[in-house]
Amino acid sequence: MSATNGNTANGASVATTTAQLGAINLVGEPKYDLNDLHFNPIKEADVSREMTRRYMGDMLDHAETDVVVIGAGSAGLSCAWELSKNPDIQVTVIEQSVSPGGGAWLGGQLFSAMIVRKPGHHFLAEVGVPFDDCNENYVVVKHAALFTSTILSKLLMRPNVKLFNALAAEDLIVKNGRVAGVVTNWTLVTLNHDTQSCMDPNVIEAKVVVSSTGHDGPMGASGVKRLQKIGLIKAVPGMIALDMNAAEDGIVANTREVVPGMVITGMEVAELDGCPRMGPTFGAMMLSGQKAAHCALKSLGLANVLKD
Repeated sequence: MSATNGNTANGASVATTTAQLGAINLVGEPKYDLNDLHFNPIKEADVSREMTRRYMGDMLDHAETDVVVIGAGSAGLSCAWELSKNPDIQVTVIEQSVSPGGGAWLGGQLFSAMIVRKPGHHFLAEVGVPFDDCNENYVVVKHAALFTSTILSKLLMRPNVKLFNALAAEDLIVKNGRVAGVVTNWTLVTLNHDTQSCMDPNVIEAKVVVSSTGHDGPMGASGVKRLQKIGLIKAVPGMIALDMNAAEDGIVANTREVVPGMVITGMEVAELDGCPRMGPTFGAMMLSGQKAAHCALKSLGLANVLKD
């Protein structure tokens, strides 16, 4: 059996046998006795205090932030990854689902593999995701979850990143025509406004908001749809029929600061611009997210790779 790793300087794959990698001893001796195991004692109240104190501390720390990324799908995570390379930028990611990752846990039609067209393989190599280099046009990650779990775990270890799960962006903060943050609520509350009495939201102020809420759906394309409703953009025509070649190039090319203080990325770009849908290829999501980070850096007045 061979393992393929694409993390080389030129992005080419290297086939390495299991023997070359070295045998992995899966039956090591644990540092505890599995035949007579007893956990250290704890008070139930201590568990509650630790969770509450840390979470509420995060809410206090992120009530004002540099960049809010709405949506922790492949584009949002890639954007946060790129932004977080600057340790002086505080990145706050909010995800309406309990489980971040969006549609990037599986490939198309619930299949496992993730197809990434070149030059997107360079981003995979940077993140540390192994892939099969199939030909001059594309690579394949054996399971989409390998990308999502890798970037998510490494991103969350960075001290300047906080992810709030099960938190919805109900609205935007807008001041003098500039987006200045997000209005938040627990997702379960957002979904039940019509069944309960008034449940007011909370807010996170931000210097820049990156909206990566995906294509239209129950909570999709919510950023641009809200911009349309409040008159900051004219129309959201929605994505058109699938054309992978046109779609991926167009999504990256049109990733931009659409109104002052708000950058759009990923499939939300297709919804706003009427671009084709791209189907089960993911390179545009990653590189659109990376470009969105540089759009945010530009809006912050910081060094970026974009041309004027």
